[in-house]
Order: sequence, then structure tokens, then C-alpha cells
Amino acid sequence: MTTIRILGPGRAGRSLAAALTACDGIRVVGLHGRDCPPAQAAAGVDVLVIATPDGAIAEVARSVEPQPGTAVLHLSGSLGLDVLAPHERRGSLHPLVPLPTPTIGAARLRSGATFAVAGDPAAGALARALGGRVVEVEEDRRAAYHAAASIAANHLVALLGQVERVAAAAGLPLDAFAGLVRSAVDDAFALGPGAALTGPAARGDWGTIARHRAVLAALDRAAGRGERSPGDAAGPGDAAGPGDAAGPGDAAGPGDAAGPGDEVAAYDALAVLARRLAVVPEAVADVGELLDRLGPEASPGVARPRPAGAGSRS
Repeated sequence: MTTIRILGPGRAGRSLAAALTACDGIRVVGLHGRDCPPAQAAAGVDVLVIATPDGAIAEVARSVEPQPGTAVLHLSGSLGLDVLAPHERRGSLHPLVPLPTPTIGAARLRSGATFAVAGDPAAGALARALGGRVVEVEEDRRAAYHAAASIAANHLVALLGQVERVAAAAGLPLDAFAGLVRSAVDDAFALGPGAALTGPAARGDWGTIARHRAVLAALDRAAGRGERSPGDAAGPGDAAGPGDAAGPGDAAGPGDAAGPGDEVAAYDALAVLARRLAVVPEAVADVGELLDRLGPEASPGVARPRPAGAGSRS
């Protein structure tokens, strides 16, 4: 019988506790929060799991007295094993499923999910006990791994938020697109993303793309996100994008350089990625080339992207 104690009664900790309790050969002896001093948390158990937010893992690990033979694991996808010092047996167990509630999370953890593990064999043993698929991620590749996980889950949900906003402009609810989304995702895994890609960007239908951008520009203006001013700070790696469509009375001065509104910028970035992925030739290299393909007459009132280095960035 493997005994386990968990520190951190949040969604991840409670999901894991419920899932492990249902496993043969495992006994969860405690799920502790801040009201329980952690110094002796590793005593008397085979495995201690630190299920706190990433920013607290190192501090919690340092506050626990090391115990000979006890493996200490964290559930972070982005952090390495150094945050578990001074414990000798260290490991990580990161499930590649969202855990929105303890009930849903526990079911997903036992549904054959993929677990990224590193370090002590106890991490892989727990993943296999849950019926999961085990993949090992090397220390120097964890940032790339976690970036992929964030894109797959967080960015996808954010993209569906855009679908919901744009669908509302057409008088439709988000769930009207559920079948389309699920089929597209299923196709991507069955056929590969390149073969599964469809739509105007994949086939180079620039006229349709221009009409999409005009609608999105109007949504940006209605939400007060029409353009970024030249002094607006851009995030790291931001590509200079097309300006939003200007209102009838707007007149940009000779030195003005506008960036895209939020909806247009998101659409443009994904259109470029779609063209790079497309199995047809002539992929678009960047947003500037995308607008070149569209042509000024196909996207009236939309400013051209800023040259590299133009405008101020704070």
C-alpha cells in the first residue's frame, strides 16, 4: 500500500486526492491547507505531493523537513525539480487535462490522460496507477512543453471567447458552433493539422478574408478598441500588424502609425499561421504579406503595418 499526503486543497489537489482514493493499492492519508503546519508533512508517507500554485512550491518545499525514503513531487508543468530542494527524492507529475472542479478533475485524471513526468520514479508510478499515459520531459525542454500545453488549452479557450463575441454579432450563441469546433479538433488529431485545415486562409481566398477583417474592425471600433496609438506598449514578440479600419472622420497625421484592434490582430495572426500550415503552396510569411495579398482596394480604410522599429514602445 502506497501512502500519499497532499499539500494544497485547491482544484488540482482535491482532484488528485479524489482520483487516487479510487485507485487500488493507494491510500491518501491527508489533504492539508495553510491551517496545517507543513514541517512534518513528509513524515510517515511514501509520497508527498505539493499541489500549491507554482509561485509557492519552492517556499513550501523548503518548509517541509526532508524524510529519508519519502519522494516529494510537484504538479507544475513549467517548473523544474530544483524548486523541491532540499529533498533528495524529487519528481514532477503534470496532467495534460484541465481540472476545473474536483469532481470533473478526478474523472479526467482517471480517463487515460497523458501525464508528463520527471525525476523520481514515484511520479510515473502514480500516473500509471491512475491509468494514464506517461511521457517524460527533460528539464531543458519543460518551457517548450508547457508553452505547447498552454496553447492547447488556455489559448484555445481564449479563441473560443473570440468565436463567442463574433457569433453574437451574427445573432448566434457559441454552442451553435460546437459541432464545427469538435469536428475540426477531431480531424486535426486524426489527419494531422496540415491535412485537416480548411477555410479561406488555407485556400488563399483573399476576398473572404478582407470581408472578415472589415466585420472584425467594426467590432473593435464598437468596443473602443479601434486602434493602438503609436505610444502604446507592445508585448514581447508582437508583430507590427495592420491598423484597424478608421471611422469616416478619422484622418491620420503623416507621422501616425496605428496597430490593429484586438479582434483584427487575433484574426490576422491566426490567418498567417493557417497559411503557413496549409498544404497548398505560397504560404504567407507575416501580417504585412497578408495585407499585400489582400491589396488596398480589398481592405479599404485599413492602415498598413508599421515598419520595424517605427513608433515608440514603452
